[in-house]
Amino acid sequence: MSAVDSGMSKTLHNGLQILELLADHPRGLTLSEIAEAVGVHRTVAHRLVRTLEAHHLCRRDRFKRISLGAGLVRLAEPVEQDLRTLARPVLEELTDASGATAHLVVRESDDRVRMLMIVEPRRARMHVAFRPGQLDPIDRGSAGLAMLAARPPVPGERQEVALARRRGFAVSFGEIAASIIGISAVVPGANPQTSIGLSLFEAPDEDALGRLVVDAAARLGSLLR
Repeated sequence: MSAVDSGMSKTLHNGLQILELLADHPRGLTLSEIAEAVGVHRTVAHRLVRTLEAHHLCRRDRFKRISLGAGLVRLAEPVEQDLRTLARPVLEELTDASGATAHLVVRESDDRVRMLMIVEPRRARMHVAFRPGQLDPIDRGSAGLAMLAARPPVPGERQEVALARRRGFAVSFGEIAASIIGISAVVPGANPQTSIGLSLFEAPDEDALGRLVVDAAARLGSLLR
């Protein structure tokens, strides 16, 4: 979790930390667990949770475990709505062509990327599943590597970034999840920086899959103009 600085509201910061914490624990947490994780007294955690409950951003079940509330759905709906609307048919075509899970990832900050949308194959016997919204380091996984490769070279960058720059797409092996291969390409002209990619168990022809991903990224880029 990020640290609070002098220009920030500590109370708001702690409340947002609780929401981020609950996003990582979909089965919910107790008030004591929240207080310990955020680093506040239990009474402070109680006030924060009560405030979030009043805005329907979290809820308690009959066992007094706290989880995210339905109010977040209303808040999240407008976020990147145009991008997601345009990307969905492109991702559906990509997953149909590859038989693999397709994903849309946006750059969240200098060092992190966020999984914005997942489209899973409809007819595959087995496929990779991810949770939309998850945050990952930009220097781990094909999505972030593709974004780094779209920028000018920097001293000390990973060899995979330089290779992605030459190929036009990035490939990663087991960096976000064990045994999962990622293949991603940057969407031209997207703001914030965005990538389209595939997550799969096997990639017998990286170049062919890479071309599929690059073509999908180019199609989405043309729709965003």
